[in-house]
Amino acid sequence: MALVLIGAPIDSVGRSGGTELAPGVLRELGLGEALGAEDRGDLEIRIRGDERDPETGLIASNDVLAATGEIRTAVVGAIAAGDRPLLAGGCCSELPGALGGARDALGSVGLAYLDGHADLYDGETSTTGEAADMPISVILGLAPRRWVEVARGPSAEAGRIFLVGYRDRDESIEDGMRQPEDLDPAPWLHPIERVRSDGFRETGEQVASTLSAAGHFWLHLDVDVLDEGAFPATDYLMGGGMSWKELGELLPPLLSSDALIGASIACYNPDKDPERACGRALVDALRPLREPG
Repeated sequence: MALVLIGAPIDSVGRSGGTELAPGVLRELGLGEALGAEDRGDLEIRIRGDERDPETGLIASNDVLAATGEIRTAVVGAIAAGDRPLLAGGCCSELPGALGGARDALGSVGLAYLDGHADLYDGETSTTGEAADMPISVILGLAPRRWVEVARGPSAEAGRIFLVGYRDRDESIEDGMRQPEDLDPAPWLHPIERVRSDGFRETGEQVASTLSAAGHFWLHLDVDVLDEGAFPATDYLMGGGMSWKELGELLPPLLSSDALIGASIACYNPDKDPERACGRALVDALRPLREPG
């Protein structure tokens, strides 16, 4: 199963620059070569605008929906051809299309979601209207309705979703976001304090083993799962996250699993990484994804 690199140059703030630059910079830093991946280039997608749509609550709603459709088509095509896609974003708004494409190709997929946020906002509870606030809501088929429809969701069952490393509970409660533990059924919940208690490698092995036992799964890595001191090149800085060493213990069991059908990277902002130190460290962290041989 060949690994293919697909760029998703989007940033749900609706302006040029920022995370939409990440695919190009990661390519320049040798991501494709490091992983032995065939580079398919960038999708022709962008998110532009600063007005919130009254129906979806999204900034630049039409662009978000169009990008979702393009990503879904690219991912289903890659998997159907026998390839394993690595989607280099961009922001987390890439995920509903990616997981929808994997679901279209395979019928059922799990999700390992490594993120500093639980991302269960919707068009009403999000204080910003940025699509990156909402991917888990869309994947579970909760909201916004039009986005769920474009993703042909729900894309994954709650019982096959692991939320790993999130630490935004207090802020999200204050904002009125639905809480993951209140869902019925609820996803598998591994907030950062539980990951620390259970062990980083042990958590990676448990998540990979459980997801693999049920079939294929997708891995999503938002760089803000890392502590702001370890990865300052993101727009959503938070303390209390993982160190590079801890992430380096967590990732390998997931990246090396035969059941991993695809992966996505999100929220790296090269504008905040002039020396490219964060980008190079990210490339190194993903090396276990390289095809054997």
